[in-house]
Amino acid sequence: MSETITYFPTIEAVEAAAKNLEGVANITPLVPNVQYSSKLECNISFKREDLQVVRSYKIRGAYNKMSSLTPKEAASGVVCASAGNHSQGVALSCKLLKIQGTIFMPTTTPKQKIERAKMFGEHYIKIILVGDSFDDAYSAAIKDCTERQKTFIHPFNDEKVIEGQATLGLELVHQTPAPIDYIFVAVGGGGLASGMSTVFKHLSPTTKIIGVEPEGAPSMKAAFQNDGVIQLDKIDNFVDGAAVKRVGDLNFAICQKNLHDMITIHEGSACQAILDLYNKEAIIAEPAGALSVAALETYKEEIKGKNVVCIISGGNNDITRTSEIKERALLYSNLKHYFIITFPQRAGALREFVVDILGPNDDITHFEYTKKVNRENGVAVVGIEIKSPSDFEPLIAKMKRHNFYGNYLNEKPDLFQFLV
Repeated sequence: MSETITYFPTIEAVEAAAKNLEGVANITPLVPNVQYSSKLECNISFKREDLQVVRSYKIRGAYNKMSSLTPKEAASGVVCASAGNHSQGVALSCKLLKIQGTIFMPTTTPKQKIERAKMFGEHYIKIILVGDSFDDAYSAAIKDCTERQKTFIHPFNDEKVIEGQATLGLELVHQTPAPIDYIFVAVGGGGLASGMSTVFKHLSPTTKIIGVEPEGAPSMKAAFQNDGVIQLDKIDNFVDGAAVKRVGDLNFAICQKNLHDMITIHEGSACQAILDLYNKEAIIAEPAGALSVAALETYKEEIKGKNVVCIISGGNNDITRTSEIKERALLYSNLKHYFIITFPQRAGALREFVVDILGPNDDITHFEYTKKVNRENGVAVVGIEIKSPSDFEPLIAKMKRHNFYGNYLNEKPDLFQFLV
């Protein structure tokens, strides 16, 4: 069973945080979206936290916490652990408040987020890369913090951080003359969801807050199912802004009380949402920032005719990840498939495969083959992009009919990772 947590943010504390953040955090726009509204037959608006100066909501909590430090605590310096966005909020806060900070980040953090943290913090911060996940960086940060007697700035499990993130909810209430029926928000450790949901519990209790996690890191959903916080053994770090093994105790207690639902979204679906937001809306969203939009499909029946808000929580996306994002989206949409193809080692075999097997809209996007002497057949790893999922079964049938089919790699993740 979950432990009893007595802390719940008050509206007075959130209003004080909002006052504290004046001139530091932007009041980000709430923008109606015609395209998604039309498609899903409801009124959808995007809360554009990607337009913060640090391109995410994290400045709210970091600055609110750090500005509450005593002069002695500020002089001793601060330490934080982050997968990227929290580090930028802490870095900018260090510079604005003239506090020295050490930031521990996983080695898997996108380079763009590392460089931006350096830019915001300038000579006030030092960045240390350690481990493969947020939790690895967190452990190293806590050790450093204890040894050097510094203040740890937690990315989510902290009262002042939660109250800072909650100011987003306060803004939303003031920005919408009509009541909001549904809000979709990405959940990592739970800082934003716990803070924002508390505001709506007080000021708009009929609003349903839907928490959204990546399937590969369902730490809050696991806590809900367990009726208490647990640590996951393994997570997929792709949605780096929402990939933690363990949510905060404070955050869980608040979310358990306030959230209407906690759902997970496949990473490939988030990738498709990133591409759609960029191509159709000119919005650059990071994987965590696109989770709320990807979740709309899951709730498409419930939200018809309703007023809906998606929190675009961050826009720190590294352009070098674009090819991987597209690949994951195509695989999720069943439009890209990898095979082991058996080729007769004779002239014309490849031409036969292209002419007799591939359809007019099929495209070879990957091909690895080495001719071996003294063998009747040779194998190739072939990636094929198709136009429609309905083209898949006919493609398989033709491969088998002409004796080219060897193996289908999409359903064999270990072999897929090894060969592709």
